[in-house]
Amino acid sequence: MKTSATRVALRSFHGGRCSNYRIPEIVNEDFLHYAPGSKERADVQASIKKMTSEEWNIPCVVNGEEIRDIEMEREIPHDNQKTFCKYHYASKDTLQKAVNTSLAAQKDWARMPFQHRAAIWLKAADLMATKYRADILASCMIGQSKTVWQAEIDAAVESIDFLRFDVKFAQEIYDIQPISVEGTWNFMDHRPLEGFCLSITPFNFTAIGIHLPTAAALMGNTVVWKCSDAAVHSNYLCLKIMEEAGLPPGVINFCPADPSLYNDWVIPRKELAGVGFTGSTATFGHIWQEVGKHIHSYNGWPRLVGECGGKNFHLVHESADMETVMAGTVRGTFEYQGQKCSATSRMYVPESMWPELKDRLVEETSKLKMGNVHEDLSTFMGAVIDEKAFRKIKSYIDWAKNDSESEIIVGGKCDDSQGWFVEPTIIQTSNPHSKTITEEIFGPVLTVFVYPNKDFKSMPALVDSSPYALTGSIFAKDRAVIDWVSEELIHSAGNFYVNDKSTGSIVGQQPFGGSRSSGTNDKAGSAAFMQRWCSPRSTKENFYPLRDISYPSMA
Repeated sequence: MKTSATRVALRSFHGGRCSNYRIPEIVNEDFLHYAPGSKERADVQASIKKMTSEEWNIPCVVNGEEIRDIEMEREIPHDNQKTFCKYHYASKDTLQKAVNTSLAAQKDWARMPFQHRAAIWLKAADLMATKYRADILASCMIGQSKTVWQAEIDAAVESIDFLRFDVKFAQEIYDIQPISVEGTWNFMDHRPLEGFCLSITPFNFTAIGIHLPTAAALMGNTVVWKCSDAAVHSNYLCLKIMEEAGLPPGVINFCPADPSLYNDWVIPRKELAGVGFTGSTATFGHIWQEVGKHIHSYNGWPRLVGECGGKNFHLVHESADMETVMAGTVRGTFEYQGQKCSATSRMYVPESMWPELKDRLVEETSKLKMGNVHEDLSTFMGAVIDEKAFRKIKSYIDWAKNDSESEIIVGGKCDDSQGWFVEPTIIQTSNPHSKTITEEIFGPVLTVFVYPNKDFKSMPALVDSSPYALTGSIFAKDRAVIDWVSEELIHSAGNFYVNDKSTGSIVGQQPFGGSRSSGTNDKAGSAAFMQRWCSPRSTKENFYPLRDISYPSMA
C-alpha cells in the first residue's frame, strides 16, 4: 500500500496521482528543404501571400485579455517603405496588471500535474510542426528578414525542439531524487521560483522568443514577456499557438513596452524571482545593475540568466582543409546577415594558406545573393534588422575604409534606399587588435588577421584576449594541434567547434551559451538551463517514533 508521502511525490515529480507517467520519446525535428516544386515551398509561399495581404494589429495579452495602449508600427526590413504590422506597447498600468496577474496565476499553475503542463508543450510543438509551420516561417521571413532556410532552422525546427526537449529535461530534473535509509523517506520537490519571472527576448531568433518564457513556465512559473519590437509578429503567433494548445490565461503575459517602463515598474517589484534575457551585453549589464540597486527589497535573490553577444572566431592551422575553412566561414559569417549571436566575425589565417583562401572567399562571397527574402526564395541574405543596426554596421565599414591598417577585400557597400542592406564584407587587417576584429559589430562583416606560420603557437593567446567567450572554431587536420588548441582555448568559447563553423547549435546536441561578457553560460537546450527556473525543497519523513533525547556518547 502506498503511503501518503509517496502519493505526494508521484504528484509532484511526475504529475500522476496514480501512475508514474513517462513522456513520449523525444527526438530532433526533421528539417524541410523548400526545394522548387515541393509542397512545403508552396505552403510557405501561400502563407506569405496571406500574411502580406492582411492588416495586423497586435495587442498586449494579459490574463488572456487583449489590450491596446500605445500604437506602434513595424516595417519590413528588406522593404523598409512598407509596414508589416501595427502593434501595441504596454502602458505602466498594463505592466503592473501583467505582474499582478502572473502572481495571482502561479499557485494554480504550479499545482497543475506535470503531465498536463507537458501535454500543452507537446501539443504546441506538434501544431508548430504541422498546422502553423508555414505561418511561423512566413512571419519570420517578412518581419525579421530571414531566408526560408534560416526561418526553417529557427522559427520551425528550433522552436519545436525547445518545446519538446524542455519537457524531457523537466522530467529528468523531477527524477532527481535522494536516497533513503531505513526508517526514513526522503524526496525532493523541484518547486517553481517564488514570485514572477521576466523574459526579455531578442529579434534574431524566434525560437529564443518562445523558449525563454516557456522554459520558465514549464517548471511551474508564471511570466511577464517583453519581446523585441522587431520580432513582435512571430512571437505573438507563438503565443497564440501556445494558447490553442491549452496554455491557461495569466501564465505567460505578453507585453511589448518601452524598456524604461520595465526598468521603472517591473524590475523593482519585490516579487521578481528571475530574469531570462537574450540580447546585448550592455543591456544585460544594465539589468544586472538595476537588480543590484533593489537587492535588499526583493523577497529573495532573483535568478539572472543571460545570453549576450560574442566576437566569435575561426582559428585556422596550416594543416586545415582550405575548402572546409572557406565554406564554413562564408556560412558562419554571412547567414542571416551576421546577426546570429554565434556568427563568425574574426578569423586568424596562416600566411601560407591566405593567398588561395583569400581568392576563394572573395569568389564565393561575391556570388551571395541579397534581396527581398519573402518574394525571392533563392536569396542567401536579406537586410539587417532596422535603421539603428544599419547605421552601426555602416559606421564600422566606413571606419575600415579610412584605416591605414585595414583593407576591404570584398563588399563594403551599404544601401538603405529600399531596405537596410549591407553587402557581405571581408576586411583584412595587419593589426590584430584593430577596432573591427575586437568589437562586436553584429552584421555581415568579417575581419581577417594573417599570421606567419611560425607564430601559430602565439595565436591562441591572441584569440583568448577577447572579453567575449561565446563560440569559436579550430580548423586543423593535425590531431595534436586540435588537442593543444582545445586546451589553450578552454575558456574562450562556451560552444567550441572542430572543423566546423561557429554557428548552428542544435537543441539537445550542442547546449548553447557562453561566459565572460557573453553571458551566464546556463546552456539553453539542456537540463542545466531548466534547473535555473526551479527551487528544490528536500523533505524527510521519519517512520519511527522518537523516545530519547540522549546519544550513546553521553553515557
